[in-house]
Amino acid sequence: MATTTDTTPVTRADRLPSARWITVQFVLAGTVWGASFLFMKVSLTGISPAQVAWTRILLGALTLGALVLLRRERLSRSLRVWAHLLVLGLTFCVIPFLLFSWAQQYVTSGVASIFNATTPIMTAIMAWLVFRVEKLKNVQVAGIGVGILGVVVIIAPWQGIAFDGSLVAELAILGATASYGFSLAYMRRFVSNTGMSALAFTFGYIAMAGAVMVVLTPFLVLTPVRLDAPIVVSLVLLGCLGTGIAYVWNQNTVRAWGPTRASTVTYITPVVGVILGILILGETITWNEPIGALVVFLGILLAQDRLRRRARP
Repeated sequence: MATTTDTTPVTRADRLPSARWITVQFVLAGTVWGASFLFMKVSLTGISPAQVAWTRILLGALTLGALVLLRRERLSRSLRVWAHLLVLGLTFCVIPFLLFSWAQQYVTSGVASIFNATTPIMTAIMAWLVFRVEKLKNVQVAGIGVGILGVVVIIAPWQGIAFDGSLVAELAILGATASYGFSLAYMRRFVSNTGMSALAFTFGYIAMAGAVMVVLTPFLVLTPVRLDAPIVVSLVLLGCLGTGIAYVWNQNTVRAWGPTRASTVTYITPVVGVILGILILGETITWNEPIGALVVFLGILLAQDRLRRRARP
């Protein structure tokens, strides 16, 4: 999953929670997103990847829609804003969710969660090269290079490159995180001030993603399914929590801490994803995967310029 960067000013109608509750939301969002890879893996035992993406988006939209109605949140009346939310619905939800669901047929949930940690690197690339909303220092450019090196370590080309399902799946996940990065930079460039609360803004783009999925229903989800209790529970948690409430928690964290500090949630998700994959699914990892993840984390720190020395007072 990805962190969001909407910087809409806080108003009386959208007061931030207490500092302690923000910290709790930060941890909860990282934990839920880390567990989402387990939920996807379990769901894929009975339904198709497209059905997983379709279900999680619609459940997320319905959950947030119910909260918007209960809290009587104000939505934007600007067609321009909703056009931007449609773009975000496609690039922040539809495309990456389809790619992640498809890829997890061929890679473990732990590996998928590790690759998800490349999102801040992708965001830096998009903000720098595509949207030109950031000027990077040399150390930040070096951080992008280090992050790419970490990805290479995870893929482990020295073991031989075979263009089989696992390699294509890993590239698909990188495509998903690139889509996340595009969306985050797009938010900063075009919808940094919508006038909507964190809940209303999040509902907006997930609702647009849900509308797209409804249109695509005849082409994506009209295939046989096999449902049992673990699959149903996984889908509900993936949709209502992972694609609904967790995004609101993250949006609150961004508005309280800023996007850079809030993006450290990417340090939580792979840890949770790997542990759950080992304990519940019996997955295994090889030495290069955690080492590569550490290299990626180092690249994130450099890309966000967090390792610079502070001047002494």
